[in-house]
Amino acid sequence: MQPIPTPAQHHTIAIIGGTGFVGQHLTARLTAAGHRVRLITRRAERHRQLQLLGSVTLQEPTRYDAAGFAAALHGCDVAINLVGILNERGHDGSGFRAAHLELSEQLVAGCQQAGITRLLQMSALGADAERGSSHYQRTKGAAEDAVHAASGINVTSFRPSIIFGPGDSFFNRFAALLRLLPGPLPLAGAHTRFAPVYVGDVVHCFAAAIDDRTTFGQRYNLCGPQRYTLAELIAWTARTIGLSKRIIPLPHWAGQLQANLFEYLPGKVLSRDNFASLQQDNLCDAPFPPQFGITPQSIDAVVPWYLAAQSERARLMRLRADSAGRDR
Repeated sequence: MQPIPTPAQHHTIAIIGGTGFVGQHLTARLTAAGHRVRLITRRAERHRQLQLLGSVTLQEPTRYDAAGFAAALHGCDVAINLVGILNERGHDGSGFRAAHLELSEQLVAGCQQAGITRLLQMSALGADAERGSSHYQRTKGAAEDAVHAASGINVTSFRPSIIFGPGDSFFNRFAALLRLLPGPLPLAGAHTRFAPVYVGDVVHCFAAAIDDRTTFGQRYNLCGPQRYTLAELIAWTARTIGLSKRIIPLPHWAGQLQANLFEYLPGKVLSRDNFASLQQDNLCDAPFPPQFGITPQSIDAVVPWYLAAQSERARLMRLRADSAGRDR
């Protein structure tokens, strides 16, 4: 965990998409630094526990357009947009456009109406409105371009690789899958390379950028210190939870077939759009931005302890189930 610096001033910060994995870590970071946080969410009742962090309020906007955002943002002086989806219901990109581009455009308009001049935007490594290989990457890139083009708002955007940390949907999900899978794992996109970045380092950058004028207008790529292929990450996860698991890299045609099949399974473990994203490496072309003054954490330093906790929870659940079965 990076030390929490004393901010230049305390703000009232609105976070859109703040009830998810990154948002909960960022909210904890900001409140610990003395900021007030307003979480703008569709379902406030589901996330009341976040108010235990102190200085946190939850608000449901009347609608998700400029006027609705302006009303929800009233009294705030900083806005942070963390909204992002990995899959959509259909296949034409409209769901991605609505969640990434259209929402960002309405949020910017709401900020302008509410007089907010500081916006931090969560983008993604590989985001590119023209050259992205997937709807996800293209709409993230278009949203990034739209907010940076807005008049009267100082924008900083962050483009992380895979984000890991307690509660993540990468290592935790694959660890659970590997425990359930009886045989080898056929893997699409096995040779795609990533540089996983720790959630604590990502939220440090968000918090540090709020009052740093040198970050205004900048777009930062965020990567961890090591590079891995997807197959290497899955094999590392298996070893970390004490499993010997064979990974079978699939050729492109077989990976495409797997994505076409998995597209219709509950939860969409792998969708067609996910497979399209896997056609590009997810790497930074420069070291971690030096202006944030930190050395990024490696997966070896962080992931084993929360996967161990997950394993212990799974073991206790099995024991309870066995005990209940014997009592019947």
